[in-house]
Amino acid sequence: MSQPAVSAIVVSYQTGSRLKECLYALLSDPDVDEVILVDNGNPVAMQSWITSFAANRSNVSVVTGHGNIGFGAAVNLGVSSAAGPHLLVINPDAVLRRHSVSGMQVAASDCPEPWIIGGKIFDLYGQEERGPRRRELTLWRAATSLLGWNTWTLEATPVPKGPVDMPVISGAFFLTSEASFARLDGFDEGYFLHVEDVDLCRRCREAGGRVVYDPRSGALHYGATSDAPSAVVARHKANSLARYFKKFARGSMEHLVVAVAMPMMRAAMAIVRR
Repeated sequence: MSQPAVSAIVVSYQTGSRLKECLYALLSDPDVDEVILVDNGNPVAMQSWITSFAANRSNVSVVTGHGNIGFGAAVNLGVSSAAGPHLLVINPDAVLRRHSVSGMQVAASDCPEPWIIGGKIFDLYGQEERGPRRRELTLWRAATSLLGWNTWTLEATPVPKGPVDMPVISGAFFLTSEASFARLDGFDEGYFLHVEDVDLCRRCREAGGRVVYDPRSGALHYGATSDAPSAVVARHKANSLARYFKKFARGSMEHLVVAVAMPMMRAAMAIVRR
């Protein structure tokens, strides 16, 4: 039995030439039916290439002209024009491993709505990168990981042999359904960059759905291909962490702890970045 059609959503901002590999891999995969590129801003030469690339391909569309609205908002924008009913979100510097999507669809087949299936994200040596599978994010885990004691991500632990429930998967590579995404109201656009995937996974689980990590499906991630300044990225990450912990704090004591802890975490992140 054939699986539901899949719309791939790619958000690009100053990505560089790796975007070409990403798009060609998506188009060559038999399980991807359409590709929607959301252009948050690219150099003139890359924009020209994108226009030419999409010109004679009916299964490729480009959403542009809105400026850099952030990752989550850009995904939401891409989803709004997707045919679906399944959605593959993948970073512009990631190359999809062939037939991964059908495996993720199988993993989703017994999941209640809403559901999110994440896959293995690996480097040029085939090693799992930091972040595809993570524990629940807490202030303690954020602070200790920032200081070099990684209590949050699970890449150093044994790789599961098959799909397993996971508190958090990566927004750089995941599959969901239009129905699931709509039920969750998409990404929270209050996050400009970073942590929006953690938020989405938490809301999915709290809504009675499942977040699953499928190690059989994967994407090669080059990483560090955007020209975005590191200081700007670090500031967005600090803002996103503050939003997350304030949003999910319960009771006056938790709100007080967050209010005290976040300025110290911001300062620590600034020191680490230097």
